Amino acid sequence: MKKSLIFALALVAGASLSTVDAAKKKKVVVKEEAPVVEAFKLATSSDSISYTAGMSSTMGLVNFLLQQKVDTAYMADFVRGFNETVSRNLDNPQEKAYMMGITIAQQLVDRMMPGVAKELEGTPDSLVSGAFFKGFTDALLQDTTFFKVDAAENIFRTKMEANKAEKEERLYGANREAGRQFLAENAKKDGVITLPSGLQYKVLTQGTGAVPTTSDKVQVHYEGRLIDGTVFDASRNHGDKPAEFRPTDVIKGWTEALTMMPVGSKWQVYIPFELAYGSREAGQIKPYSALIFDIELVGIVGDKPAPAKTTKSSKKAKK
Repeated sequence: MKKSLIFALALVAGASLSTVDAAKKKKVVVKEEAPVVEAFKLATSSDSISYTAGMSSTMGLVNFLLQQKVDTAYMADFVRGFNETVSRNLDNPQEKAYMMGITIAQQLVDRMMPGVAKELEGTPDSLVSGAFFKGFTDALLQDTTFFKVDAAENIFRTKMEANKAEKEERLYGANREAGRQFLAENAKKDGVITLPSGLQYKVLTQGTGAVPTTSDKVQVHYEGRLIDGTVFDASRNHGDKPAEFRPTDVIKGWTEALTMMPVGSKWQVYIPFELAYGSREAGQIKPYSALIFDIELVGIVGDKPAPAKTTKSSKKAKK
C-alpha cells in the first residue's frame, strides 16, 4: 500500500514538473476579452434633441482648437479628456477646484507666461517656468517662505520697469536725443513758434475761418515725416478726399494744433515725442520719435469753407 502511494505521488510530482517545464518552453497567452460597450440609442424625443444640441455645439470648435494650437490628429485624446471631465461630479467643491486648477494652468502656460517671457526679451533676465509655477502655487497656499504676495508684486513690478527702461535706453535713447536736438535747433529758426507744451509750429498759410473745438469733426490734408525726412503717412495716400476726425481722436500734438488753427490754414507742426506716440512703436515710427507734419485744415464738417490768405511767416514767440 505504501509503495502504491509513493508511486502515485511520484507520478503526480513528475506530471507537475513536466507541466512546469512545458510552461517554461511554451508561454501561454491569455487573451483578455474587450469590455462590452452597449450601443448608444436615441430612444426618446429628448434623447434626439439633446444629441443634436451636442452635435450643433461643435460648430467652429475645430477652428478654435487649431487657434489654440491643438493637433486635430489627436481628437480621440481630446474626447478622452472631455469624457473624463464630464464624468466627474462638478457639483463637488473638491472636484470643481481640481478642474479649475487644470483650466488656470492652461491659461497661464498659453497666455500669461508667453507675455512675461516676451517682455523679458533683450534684458538680463529670462522666465524660468519652474520658479514661476512655484511662486504661483506658494501664493495660493499662503507659503511666505520667500516673500509675501504684496512684496513679491512690488519686486516684480520694480524689476520689470527697470529692465524696460534699460532696454529702451539701449535701443531708443539715441533716437530720443536726436529728436530733442532737432527741436532745440528748430526753435531758433525764423517763423517757428514754440508753445509751453513743447509743440512747435510754423504758419505757411493763414486761414480766416472758424477755429475748431475738440468736439468738432475736422477735414484735413496732411503729410507726416520723421526728422530725417522719411514720409511715413499722407492723407492723399488714402484718396483725394481730406481725412475726417475729431481733434481728440489723434495724438496730443495734433489736438493742440488743430484747436488753434483757423479753417483755411496750413501749418508745419513739429511734435516732441511726449505729444506724439511716446514710448510706443507705430509702423515706421520708432519709440520716442519727434515728428513733423504739414497740416492743412480744409474745413469743419457742417460749416461753410472759408477763404485762405497767405501771409509772411509769423514772428518767433518769446519764451
